[in-house]
Amino acid sequence: MSNHIVTSYDQELQNLRRSIAEMGGIAEKMVADSGQALLRRDAALAQSVIAVDQRLDGLQREIEEKAILLIAKRQPMAIDLRETISAIRVSGDLERIGDLAKNVAKRVVAIADQVQLQKIVVGVEHMNELVQGQLKDVLDAYATQDTVAALDVWARDGGIDALYTSLFRELLTYMMEDPRNITFCTHLLFCAKNVERIGDHTTNIAETIHYLATGETLTTDRPKNDGSSFATVDPQFSPQSPPKA
Repeated sequence: MSNHIVTSYDQELQNLRRSIAEMGGIAEKMVADSGQALLRRDAALAQSVIAVDQRLDGLQREIEEKAILLIAKRQPMAIDLRETISAIRVSGDLERIGDLAKNVAKRVVAIADQVQLQKIVVGVEHMNELVQGQLKDVLDAYATQDTVAALDVWARDGGIDALYTSLFRELLTYMMEDPRNITFCTHLLFCAKNVERIGDHTTNIAETIHYLATGETLTTDRPKNDGSSFATVDPQFSPQSPPKA
């Protein structure tokens, strides 16, 4: 990080970094708590996730306002301008991650008193744990402007997509076998999709880190393995056996 003649300029940039770190901590906890709420059918924990989202929204607005004011006052160039723009981008992704975690929590409240297919719930929680790892790693990479670590997160997201496609097929099969499963499995499908979208936002942050550190935009296509739009269910498939690719 560069030092400037005007001390208050450095302070303004540091304030942006601290606000992003605070947003990141809140978003990480929301993702972790929403996953635990789903696994344990904990409506009270889910409600706490829903409630804290307002704080995340407020921080995102503050970061945008600070960044716009900094640009107007300082007319930053080069790395300083990229850092200011990156703060706006990352705060937007973290705000959306919070929204998605809140959406999972809302589904938990809706299904908390229903009989659950615990095997599938564990599958969604496994996805959530993988996404938590991506979020932690990408936030660490942002703090240190580590492009290697950021690109590692970017590359790992294809695994989340593939897991989502597998869960999508399995949930459809459960719904076909017993109509009584439809309501619960539909809510769980939305939970899994929200978790998958959180993974997408971690890759957005990874791309922003690359731009921040290098001044260049990634031109390589993002790895995507979400086949749910084209997924079909084999009528011979049994939930006791793995889905066919």
